[in-house]
Amino acid sequence: MKNIIKSLSLIFCVLALAACSGGESYSDRLNAQRNACNAYLSNFRVMNEIPADTVFETGADAPYYRIDPDGNVYMQVINAGDRKNDRPKASQTIYFRFTRYNIENWYSTGVMAAYQSNELDMSAEPTYFLYKDFTLPTSSQWGYGIQLPMNYLGAECEVNLIVKSQYGMTQELSYVVPFLWHVRYFHSQI
Repeated sequence: MKNIIKSLSLIFCVLALAACSGGESYSDRLNAQRNACNAYLSNFRVMNEIPADTVFETGADAPYYRIDPDGNVYMQVINAGDRKNDRPKASQTIYFRFTRYNIENWYSTGVMAAYQSNELDMSAEPTYFLYKDFTLPTSSQWGYGIQLPMNYLGAECEVNLIVKSQYGMTQELSYVVPFLWHVRYFHSQI
């Protein structure tokens, strides 16, 4: 797993350096990403650690928890699912419905508009990943961040995630844009 993350990070750095043009450096993009995320998180309580018992506060007023050591992913738990009896196993197919919002766009315009979604359109192609299996494009394309909640919650859960570009969708790594994801995870297609 760590080798895959290191490989993705290396690819990300190469793509990011190639994408920087027009006077804006990669460092500038990282600073813009950090500023946008910090501004968004300033509207919420933020917990820098996962609860020792992994019992998260839930609901729309729940805090955002930093769920990776580097602060690339923050999670607000809306519904924890059955975290004791319904935790996914490695390589299990997990389906999800989502809406993504560009946090930098919100930061610059003040408008939180949906960027991409399959949450309400049930005719849309189902999205899924194989839990902890990044060897297939069906899993790796979504990035590392989308799977992190499954380390702590049951499969029938609902979360808001702030995912910085380093842990985001692989096709977007070079853009250095953070996204707010509203995600519902499922065992079966819906």
